[in-house]
Amino acid sequence: MSSCTQTITDYALRSIGMGERLLPRADIDLCQQVVLIGSGLIWNVYFAFFALLTGFFLANVIALAKASTSPWLRAPAEGFIFLFRGSPLFIQFFLAYEALVLLPRAGIDLFGITVQTSWMTKAWAGALIVLILNTTAYSAQIFHGALMSVPKGDIEAADAYGMSGWTKFRRVLWPTMMRLAWPSYTNEAIFLFHATTLVFFSGFPAFQQQGDALYYARYFAERTFNPFVAYPIVAAYFILLTLVLIGLFGMMNRRLNRHLPGAARRIRYRPQLIR
Repeated sequence: MSSCTQTITDYALRSIGMGERLLPRADIDLCQQVVLIGSGLIWNVYFAFFALLTGFFLANVIALAKASTSPWLRAPAEGFIFLFRGSPLFIQFFLAYEALVLLPRAGIDLFGITVQTSWMTKAWAGALIVLILNTTAYSAQIFHGALMSVPKGDIEAADAYGMSGWTKFRRVLWPTMMRLAWPSYTNEAIFLFHATTLVFFSGFPAFQQQGDALYYARYFAERTFNPFVAYPIVAAYFILLTLVLIGLFGMMNRRLNRHLPGAARRIRYRPQLIR
């Protein structure tokens, strides 16, 4: 137990550059695999959190642009959604990395100011940008479909109350759009979290050679010649965090539907003692 505690102290934060630098090379035990793979999972959570956070707001903008009557807004939005939904995420990683590498290492000169670009070729930035754009496209399509499904009666009621413009969107259209889109958006969030594993296979280099969960899983699989320990650990971590994600999004879903009859009810376990 004390050795496992020491392993946690040495390796729990290794993926972000804190703790023991050298990886275990011999007598690898289960505790070391669980701790180091869990440490690498910090990066998967990082990618998912910031991609979802940024992509959510961008997706709302793209969805509104696609619903616009102006072709100058609608056409670029439709093109963006088609491009990122129509191409595989792995290809997007590859093309983005190659494009970012081609940028001048010294930076780009804009209006006399040199903008550094070297940081964009690192996984923490470049891969995150790709994930943001990808989830923005999928989420925008979900939000647009929900926006088009807002009941006509809700819009007419808002007009009857004298609402218009931003007030109608903020108080009627957007909340209804979120309620309709949230179950599908929850699936998109889960998909994106799982898609963070593709960062390992992309060309983006890891932070100080300390990568995500799959980075350590492959290391242990190669050292122990047994992939049936490390990779199931990765799967178990993702299953647990997926359950947490479902729980958080479920809380938000109940919040969005709190005004509906029976929306606040919770499932309670009531054993049937007498038939």
